Amino acid sequence: MPLNLVKLCVGIESVEQLEQYRDEQRRRFDAAGVEPVSTHRTRSFPRRAAEILEGGSLYWVIKGQVRARQRILRLDEIESEDGKPRCGIVMDLDVVRVMPRRHRAFQGWRYLEEADAPQDLFQADGESDAEMPPEMQEELRRLGIL
Repeated sequence: MPLNLVKLCVGIESVEQLEQYRDEQRRRFDAAGVEPVSTHRTRSFPRRAAEILEGGSLYWVIKGQVRARQRILRLDEIESEDGKPRCGIVMDLDVVRVMPRRHRAFQGWRYLEEADAPQDLFQADGESDAEMPPEMQEELRRLGIL
């Protein structure tokens, strides 16, 4: 079973904003003829990298809730501007919405076991609930309707 990471999505206010940012990246990569991926630099390299690379994702906490994920393609050893080793989390540009789940603030990243990861946000017929406002989705979940 793959292992996931969870991280705060600093500077992003909504899943829509994250999707727009990734779409802009995709257009720039396509125009340059480069593989369309997103790299997020982090201070420490995961010790459980092999488990993450078995199909794990990076789950994004946006405004106090885990709201989306991106599939992790690889973990690169990179060097910061000051010459210190860092980890480059290389992800697919596709943003997958997940069932929102509250998550407290933290620094860095945390491991997220597959069994504890929120489910992808799809209705029984395979259609996305993305059109429904997040506040309405949360209220319907609280009432046990979603």
